[in-house]
Amino acid sequence: MTLPTDPRAWLYRGELDPETAARLAADALARCEDGELYLQYQASEAFGFDDGRLKTADYSTNAGFGLRGVSGEMTGFAHANELSAAAIRRAGETMRLLDPAAGAPAPPPPRSNRHLYTAADPLSAIPFADKVALCERIDAAARARDPRVAQVSVGLSGSWSVIEIVRADGFTAQDIRPLVRLNVSIVAEANGRRETGSFGIGGRYLYDRLFDAATWQRGIDEALAQALTNLDSVAAPAGEMTVVLGPGWPGVLLHEAIGHGLEGDFNRKGTSAFAGRIGERVAAPGVTVVDDGAIADRRGSLTIDDEGTPTSETVLIEDGILKGYMQDRLNARLMGVAPTGNGRRQSYAHAPMPRMTNTFMKAGSDDPAEMIARAKTGIYAKSFGGGQVDIVSGKFVFSCTEAYRIENGRLGAPIKGATLIGDGPTVLTRVRAIGNDFALDEGIGMCGKGGQSVPAGVGQPSLLIEGLTVGGTAAG
Repeated sequence: MTLPTDPRAWLYRGELDPETAARLAADALARCEDGELYLQYQASEAFGFDDGRLKTADYSTNAGFGLRGVSGEMTGFAHANELSAAAIRRAGETMRLLDPAAGAPAPPPPRSNRHLYTAADPLSAIPFADKVALCERIDAAARARDPRVAQVSVGLSGSWSVIEIVRADGFTAQDIRPLVRLNVSIVAEANGRRETGSFGIGGRYLYDRLFDAATWQRGIDEALAQALTNLDSVAAPAGEMTVVLGPGWPGVLLHEAIGHGLEGDFNRKGTSAFAGRIGERVAAPGVTVVDDGAIADRRGSLTIDDEGTPTSETVLIEDGILKGYMQDRLNARLMGVAPTGNGRRQSYAHAPMPRMTNTFMKAGSDDPAEMIARAKTGIYAKSFGGGQVDIVSGKFVFSCTEAYRIENGRLGAPIKGATLIGDGPTVLTRVRAIGNDFALDEGIGMCGKGGQSVPAGVGQPSLLIEGLTVGGTAAG
């Protein structure tokens, strides 16, 4: 695949051209307050290397459009997996089912000339054989690291998406979005016991960062260290205790347990635990949580959201006080506030909704080592795996993939089978120390909501939380 001089050539082929798309959008949405024609072309690939050989190699392309009209609280949406004037015209008939708008048309999004990531196509820049060879090198290097390595799995994936937003008022905006990811999983075996460790990294950049030997060697080191640590793990304690969360990826708990509750649609409908509480204390002093989709190269970042609004830093909680919610255009208009650049969709086949981008807690001033000493007895959770969350109430159950006992103010034995149980709004009030070691995750997050999945980022400093329920198999 060769990148055209104008990437819009992937969208405008055959008899569909920009002028026709603008005219069709204007005709279809003439009776609506808001809405857009969303055009998309995407190419993606994924390699799976397991048990010393290439197991899967997938490549696909997909193109289509979504047409959305908004009138009051009503939304009409139609889509098709083709880019043609005839298909858009047929989709426009759906908009006739909407009541005519009672209010004036919503103004277009503000324009932005910034670029948070490269517009280059990561898929065609490196030959197929080189991608397979990278997987082979990682597999061989991991097996050579330690005789206890029993199995190695490597995943390499990338995508490249061209999108254009066309509004009835003549506004258009384009974005070109690269995304790559590398995953390394290692199974270590000793004395008849097997344990797994994993590492992933990615973002909105090209494959060259992943091909850097320092990057994938670090991936091997991290995955192997986790697997070997888990070989020595003992049964996790159970009960209510003090928990210290590590920096970076443990922010996924924050993302799931309170992030969704800070999205505009849940608050407009009154179903979130944070609904109607702007200006109230909802977290311990020092807790500041933001959503920022404007960080260069990050997995959850977007130059513009999927409605054309530029992304930015949105302060959600400041020093424990609730300041605002993440908004798309529809919920912002109905709540009488400004959009925050959080209107996101999985693809052209989905309507946008308020979604997180990179959501994280900002750093405090506490020393992480002193936090462990202060905890005295409890657990230190360094990494999480799967979990279950009620995104309205914030109730969660998260599994720890790497955790340790805290005994006499020091890290003790690694533990296996620990789960953290609680609800996000309550946990926020039990934060007793906030570390000075803030970190974002490595770039592997995916966020699900309403049947849609989008890339997302998380992060936090180390946190000391009192009175968190730990599920385990040993007596507390």
